[in-house]
Amino acid sequence: MKAIILTAGEGTRMRPLTVTKPKTMLQVGGKPILQYNVESLRDAGVTDITLVVGYREEVIKNYFKDGNDLDVKINYITQEKRLGTAHAIGSARKIIKGKFIVLNGDIIVDPVLIKDLILKYNTKNAKSLLVLTEVDNPSFFGVVELNGDKIINIVEKPAPGEAPSNLINSGIYLFDEDIFKAIDLTSMSKRGEYEITDSLKIQMDNNEKVLGIKSKNNWIDIGRPWELLDVNEHFLKDLETNIHGKIEEGVTIHGPVFIGKNTILRSGTYIMGPVYIGKNCDIGPNTFIRKYTSIGNNVSAGNAVEIKNSIIMDNTNVNHLTYVGDSIIGSNCNIAAGTNIANLRFDNGNIRIEVKGDKIDSGRRKMGVVFGDGVKTGINSSFNPGVKVGVNSRIGAGAIISKDLESNKILISKQEHIIIENHK
Repeated sequence: MKAIILTAGEGTRMRPLTVTKPKTMLQVGGKPILQYNVESLRDAGVTDITLVVGYREEVIKNYFKDGNDLDVKINYITQEKRLGTAHAIGSARKIIKGKFIVLNGDIIVDPVLIKDLILKYNTKNAKSLLVLTEVDNPSFFGVVELNGDKIINIVEKPAPGEAPSNLINSGIYLFDEDIFKAIDLTSMSKRGEYEITDSLKIQMDNNEKVLGIKSKNNWIDIGRPWELLDVNEHFLKDLETNIHGKIEEGVTIHGPVFIGKNTILRSGTYIMGPVYIGKNCDIGPNTFIRKYTSIGNNVSAGNAVEIKNSIIMDNTNVNHLTYVGDSIIGSNCNIAAGTNIANLRFDNGNIRIEVKGDKIDSGRRKMGVVFGDGVKTGINSSFNPGVKVGVNSRIGAGAIISKDLESNKILISKQEHIIIENHK
């Protein structure tokens, strides 16, 4: 059996993290989101995988190549125009024969779920099969109405209170080649896209068997920046200690840690696991790294740095006397000495973060910042909770940042000095 992973989209709700890379290439627990899905398919016995790419496709291709390093075979199809899920699936028709699995690339799936999907498809003789999951608020998803295990209706993003159930389409499918016939008959939606749910409705109208399987295994949707921290914690909970680097005398480690090749932990460093640290990193001396922190490759964290429950991406420097809490820091950043990132409001209320122009309640009482790639802070700069800084922006020394800063900007704090003459 073959599989298709849809990973052509940009992920605008994840800005500024996705200015330089697709959402599926953001790292949690030491790996890109997309790699978890490739490995889940492999572990379920599906090794012939096609990635439908588009936005920043070179980032994906350069990382996965032909898939040999992960013991799979990877092909690529470019979706030139992002015109919806049905359009993306249809673009792969020339290389698909027989039954095939489709996954949205921005979710994370347990391999057991894929095995259950294949088993039910084979035993129920379905035409199409969807994985369903229950959510508290289905208004943001495609909501499914069932009669037994047969899907009788799909409603895209219903208004609050109008959803026929709390079961949603989780973006995991198993089809045969007949889905391409339905895709050919699918009209463009009001959103200007060809929706796979509309293709499924065509099959349902033709009395073809479209079934749902309720997920009892891990299924994680990642749509907004703070959800990366949730997923990072999810994977680090199962981390096992594996040390490939060098640990100097005087380092203290509690709990599980992963330390990559050629990484050095200098004397006085204190780690409370689970913590993931990649290869070629230089940590310490006297650095405090707290649990659920994930540090990429080629990262340095200097003297008296504290990092808590954060994701630090590749090639970033966190210089001495800096605090980073509950934050996501992009690649190639330089966090100058004495930078302080606040992660708690004075009133202990939830942190609100702007997503596509709207301030959204993150549901998190503690949340720091989101930095795009290439951000540089000045010494003794401070950031209020929930601030986002765009790609390649610069923050001047001593600045206090309380609002988001767009990409490619320089912010300098204006000061007024009072000089008192003849002071003794």
